[in-house]
Amino acid sequence: MLILISCLLLFVTTLALVLLRVLQPNARYAWLVAAGGALLAMISVFVWLTQMPFDLILPAWQPVTLFMTPILFRADGVSWVLAMSVVALTLSVMLTSVTRQVFVNSLSWAGMLALGGMGILAATANNPLTLLLVWASVDLIELFSQLSSVEGEANNERVVISFSTRAFGIGLLIWANILSIAGGSTFDFQSMPANAGIFLVIAAGLRLGVYPLHLPYSAESVLRRGFGTGLRLVGAAASLSVLGHVQILPTNFTPFLIFLAIVAAIYGGWMWLRAPDELNGRPYWVIGVSSLAILSALSGNPIGVAAWSSALVLVGGALFLASVQNQWLNRAMLVGAWSLSSLPFSLTAGAWLGSLGWFLPLVVVAQGLIVAGFVRHALRPAGRDSLESQPGWTRIAHPAGIGLLLVFQLLLGWVGWDGALQVGAWLQAIIASLLTVGLVWAARRFRVFNPVRAHWVTTAESRLNSLYQGFWSLYRGLARISQAIIVTLEGEGGVMWTLLFLVLFISLLSQGIR
Repeated sequence: MLILISCLLLFVTTLALVLLRVLQPNARYAWLVAAGGALLAMISVFVWLTQMPFDLILPAWQPVTLFMTPILFRADGVSWVLAMSVVALTLSVMLTSVTRQVFVNSLSWAGMLALGGMGILAATANNPLTLLLVWASVDLIELFSQLSSVEGEANNERVVISFSTRAFGIGLLIWANILSIAGGSTFDFQSMPANAGIFLVIAAGLRLGVYPLHLPYSAESVLRRGFGTGLRLVGAAASLSVLGHVQILPTNFTPFLIFLAIVAAIYGGWMWLRAPDELNGRPYWVIGVSSLAILSALSGNPIGVAAWSSALVLVGGALFLASVQNQWLNRAMLVGAWSLSSLPFSLTAGAWLGSLGWFLPLVVVAQGLIVAGFVRHALRPAGRDSLESQPGWTRIAHPAGIGLLLVFQLLLGWVGWDGALQVGAWLQAIIASLLTVGLVWAARRFRVFNPVRAHWVTTAESRLNSLYQGFWSLYRGLARISQAIIVTLEGEGGVMWTLLFLVLFISLLSQGIR
């Protein structure tokens, strides 16, 4: 019931903002309504700790022969940390929105609150049917948001292609459910067979751009800070949430998936390190950190999945929402480097409790690149507005929104979930930290590490997707041929062609009978 309360607080607040926008478009207290609803939802998620673990089972759908499993949610020591991260990001977006030019846009606040509610449902979804419905809802929110924010046929086509890849990931989730039913398990993720778990990994990787390596959205997206940040990070967390519920057993295919995930992590880390600013590099942040979460899943460590997923939301959220310059806040942002380091008692301390074998050195390199890129972007305040020009109350609200995410990064390393108070693989963490220090030092002295202009990011993005554009061109060519055949058969000569094909078909059958 507590899960339902947390989500309803966000959804009811969303509805209230929409009604205010229609009935009182100039209402000055809309922001207070949005921030208040997000704050109450965050408090309610904290209350979960008093009753965990617990389940929320909705009435079964009819007919039972078709829907053999009910809508099922579960709050436990793994799902709680991701739900907490999502609701903290939601509140932070509300608090930091006071410094932006679109401060009065209550529709974007309503969208973020609804997205936060869907993120909580994704974090706690405990069977394929439930997660399928949540994924589809998040994908539709992203589809409509992207189509309303881009212009031109090419950009619209890319949005549809991105939506199609996510739909294919949902198809893999359905296939995993079919395998689970065939194996006699139909209730929850914990009882799914090992062969179904691999399809869940591929489904999450496909939605995040890891399998195969591709950018799920453009680096030039109009959706920047605020709702744009929430859309990217909550969407990624929703895709990774499935991996925190299942124990992925090694198969013959696992080393190949690990290798591909490492390639994606190193590529994402390198591009993230050299990006001109944090917003242009955001797609590579998502790919890099998501790849580390998938590697944790493939090593049999659901706690690591939850740790990297939470770091993706909390650390990335603090960086991408910091739109104003503040000396103390810029320094405090380095808490994120601690959270990403996997050092004892940090947020990601339990990230590498599984076994990766001889792939481990490459994983350390990928982690070092990602942390070094974060440090570089956190210490680069250029291009940000000054907080001094803002009204007095906004000077408190904005730092409070960023500070909230920083506090949660430290807090979740100690209390609340199964990954708290972990020593972890401390030797690996120390090596990754030393590599990070070396990369930050080298970045100031060697040109190869220097940030490049924004058009370089677009060029690299085009190169990465050129292969997939070739396949898409082939598909469109086949579609034109198919359309030409349909037009021919449906035109004035369609009857003649139909009779001709019928005669040929009968003649072939008669020859076969002889």
